[in-house]
Amino acid sequence: MGKTREQLRIVAVGHVDHGKSTVIGRLLYDTKSLPEGAIDKVKRIAKETGKPFEYAYLLDAFEEEQKQGITIDTTSLQFHTDKRDYVIIDAPGHVEFLKNMITGAASAEAALLIIDAKEGIQEQSKRHGYILSLLGIKQVYVLVNKMDLIDYSQEKFNVIKNEMNKFLKNLKVHPIGYIPISAFYGENITTKSEKLSWYNGETVLEALDLFTQEDGLEAKPLRFPIQDVYKFDDRRIIAGRIEAGSLKIGDEILISPSNRTTKVKSIEAFVEKDKVNKVSAGMSVGITFEDEFFNKRGEIISHIKNAPIVSDLFNTNIFWMGKNSLVKGKKYKIKLVTQEVECEVVSFNKVIDASTLGTYKNALEAKTNDVADVTIRVKEKICFDKFADNQNTGRFVIVDGYDVSGGGIIAGVAESDGVIETSFNFEEVKLPINCFDEYYFDINALEIKKELIKATQYKVGDNVPFLGESYEYTKDFDVIALNSSLVAKIRNGKLIGVIAVKNYSYESITTINEKGFGIKLTSQKDLSSYINEYKKVMNENFANKWLDFTKYRTIKFTDSIE
Repeated sequence: MGKTREQLRIVAVGHVDHGKSTVIGRLLYDTKSLPEGAIDKVKRIAKETGKPFEYAYLLDAFEEEQKQGITIDTTSLQFHTDKRDYVIIDAPGHVEFLKNMITGAASAEAALLIIDAKEGIQEQSKRHGYILSLLGIKQVYVLVNKMDLIDYSQEKFNVIKNEMNKFLKNLKVHPIGYIPISAFYGENITTKSEKLSWYNGETVLEALDLFTQEDGLEAKPLRFPIQDVYKFDDRRIIAGRIEAGSLKIGDEILISPSNRTTKVKSIEAFVEKDKVNKVSAGMSVGITFEDEFFNKRGEIISHIKNAPIVSDLFNTNIFWMGKNSLVKGKKYKIKLVTQEVECEVVSFNKVIDASTLGTYKNALEAKTNDVADVTIRVKEKICFDKFADNQNTGRFVIVDGYDVSGGGIIAGVAESDGVIETSFNFEEVKLPINCFDEYYFDINALEIKKELIKATQYKVGDNVPFLGESYEYTKDFDVIALNSSLVAKIRNGKLIGVIAVKNYSYESITTINEKGFGIKLTSQKDLSSYINEYKKVMNENFANKWLDFTKYRTIKFTDSIE
């Protein structure tokens, strides 16, 4: 059985007259990806109609062979290089492209942005750049086409490059490169052009192979939304489709948003011969847990270390297709994988007209075919990922009454009113903590940086994340915060209480301070000395005597901490 070839999905965008279809047609022609007889057919038709042959016409012939399964309003064109297979997504306009990308009918990992060298950067060029930014497409090559019309001028090419780069930088879109081409004459499409000898970079075909493949769903963190729970004999079988990652018998898992942990006891099958020990993304499965819980549809199973985001407030981009406008304060229903919950728009950050990409900062509603950057609050906390991290769990639809009226992608968590720090809470007592923040050494900046976690309020009975990227505590530990005169007690990974320091006794288990530094305690006498010395003076001598940063923490290397 041969190895499955890698496939990459690319979107081609550009002003209507800047040669996008010619670029795609030339790629299909030069990679010999056209159906047999297509070229002769197009040449014959051109001759019969008295029109000159155009590579753009090849798209029509190619599309006839690919009508099955084509997304409405979006054409998928396929070709290949020695490295991988490609699908180019070509949409006729802003509205169709945005609708299909946001609602999941099409998806792209990279983009070609095409600009006419003679006309230069047009408003539509900037609009397409904005779309790429909106959808979080980070891999982009800009093709400056029709260089033959400006006599292959390096000076004019550089003017376009600098102007577009400045614009895209403000959108946080950073092109991998700019390629001068003449698609009609095949200059720099698949082979180097002698007429553009001053350009030392890649051809378009070489550039495509430099795009990197996003990790497959199986390589992403586990996301297993519960679709249903079935009772068989003495088993409660949790059923659903694995959206990302993999799962095997014995894995310790987290169930969100209820925040319970257990282990996978079995992976069920209808017949014995179909039983497996491991399942992965795309598979519909049934599993059982070692512990008996009340589980319900909509909860998401993950590994403890890579849990989804849990929140009731998040920022989104919504493509609105409803007959009635999307308005603030009205009750809608949001559907995200198997979760269904009531929601409302709490603020319009901005609204974009999808056909012109005109932006309205103080909008009060989104009309049909508008794209709205909004903050949504749901009635109860749900689980999700940023769309940029996982499209399956970062995309949702909005239901107005009985109609699906919009599709959306999640940009991230919004700041919740009053929730500005992580803490352990018990009744009226609140203990602020930083012990779950991550520490990294930035190899570019040559300095240690701390990555703050999302503000979370832990109450008694909640599981706490005792295992992170740069820390690992035991399941039983106490957090002694002398600055707050409080102690939080964690047993079996759960918060069981918060008490005053004066009521606390040493219990021969792991002790840390609120920042996650180990405390060097071996007895009740040590505890008393630690408290008394802190009251007198908190300085470097005290810290070096009693605290150990490396006891339960480490520092990981990175190059991406802001």
